Amino acid sequence: MKFVYFSPHFPDNGATFCSRLASAGVTVLGIGDASYETLRPELKSALAEYYRVSNMEDGDQVLRAMGHFIHRWGRIDRFESLNEHWLEQDAGIRTDFNIPGIKRDFVDNLKQKSKMRAFFDKAGVETIRQCPYVDRAGVEAFIGEVGYPLVIKPDQGSGASNTVKIASAGDLDRFEASRRPGVSYVVEQFIDGIVLTYDGLVDREGRIVFAASHRFEQSIMGVVNADSHLNYYCLPHVDPAIEQAGRAAIASFGIREKFFHIEFFQTRVDKRIVALEINMRPPGAWMTDAINYAYDMDVYREWASMVADRAVGGPFKGRYYVGYASRKNHIRYVNGHQAILKAHGDKIVHFAPIEAVFSRAMGNFAYQFRSEDFDEVKAIVRFIQAVED
Repeated sequence: MKFVYFSPHFPDNGATFCSRLASAGVTVLGIGDASYETLRPELKSALAEYYRVSNMEDGDQVLRAMGHFIHRWGRIDRFESLNEHWLEQDAGIRTDFNIPGIKRDFVDNLKQKSKMRAFFDKAGVETIRQCPYVDRAGVEAFIGEVGYPLVIKPDQGSGASNTVKIASAGDLDRFEASRRPGVSYVVEQFIDGIVLTYDGLVDREGRIVFAASHRFEQSIMGVVNADSHLNYYCLPHVDPAIEQAGRAAIASFGIREKFFHIEFFQTRVDKRIVALEINMRPPGAWMTDAINYAYDMDVYREWASMVADRAVGGPFKGRYYVGYASRKNHIRYVNGHQAILKAHGDKIVHFAPIEAVFSRAMGNFAYQFRSEDFDEVKAIVRFIQAVED
C-alpha cells in the first residue's frame, strides 16, 4: 500500500500516525509546507519521500505533488490528512485520482451541520431543532417556536469558532452587527447538557472495531468565548445509549475505514441523547493519547493496522479515567507547576504547551493524568485550575 499523508508535520501526532503506518508495512509519502530539515526524526524515518509545497491551500501545487508521486511510485492507494481543515481537499484529491475514501460528492454531508441532520434522522437519533439563518424575521419565528436561549454557529466549522449563545433580543442585535459576511449560519435550540463523544475506528467493511468515549462537562462555546481554561475526561467505558446512537449513526453515514468522532448531548434533566455533529477524523487535541492511557493500548497502531488491512487487536478493556486540564496564561492560578507535580506527579502522564492555533479552546498549557477513581481525577482538575481570588 502506498499512502500519501497530507500535512504529516502538523499537528504533532501526524508523526506518530505515519510511524505506525510504516511499521505496518505501508509506504508513506508526505506532502507539507515545512522544510524537510525541520521534521521530527520519527517522521523523517517513517516517510519514504517528502514533497514540500509553499502553500498547502494551493490545489495546483498539491496536484503537482501527486503527479510526482504517481510517476515515482505508481498508483496511490490512500490520501489522508486526518484533519478537519483539509477534509474538502482530501475528498477532491481522492476524486481526481480515483482513490478510495470519501469523495467530493459526499464531503458536504460531513462538513455542513445542516446536512448531517438527515443522516442522524435516518439513524433514529434525535437531533437539535435547527433553522438556517436567512434573516431576522426567520430567526424571530424560530424563537417563537423554541424560545430563548439559542445558539448561532457557522454551518461549516469546528471547535466552537464564531459560535454564540443568544439569550435576548439584545444579544441577537449584537450578533447581527458583528456577523461575518459570506458565512452561512444555522440557528439551534439551546440544549442544557453535557457532551459525550463516541470515538473509534470503523473498518473497510463497516465494522466498528474499537470505540471509546469522552465526557465534557463544560461548554466549548463558553470556554472559547470567555477565553477560559478547559477540562474533559476520557472514560474507561462507553455509555450504552451512546454506543447505540453512535453505531446507528456510523451505519447511516455509510463510513468505511476511518477514525470517527461523534458528539452527542446528554440532557441534564432527562438524560436524552441528542446528536450534535459527526467528524470523520480522530478526536482532537490530546484525546487519542487519552484513549491510550485509559485503555493501555496504542490506538495509532490499531488505526494503521486497520488501514493496512491487518487484524486489529483487542478487545481492549478500559481501566482508567483520564483527565485533561488546561491553563491560560492570562489567568492567575493558586498552584504553580512544581506544586502540581509534587501533589499529583504519580498520576500525571503528560504535560506540555499547546500549539498556539489551538490555544483559544484547548489552553496555553495542559496536563493529562489518570486514576481508576473518577473522583480523584476530578480533584486533580480542581487543584490544577484553582484560581486566585
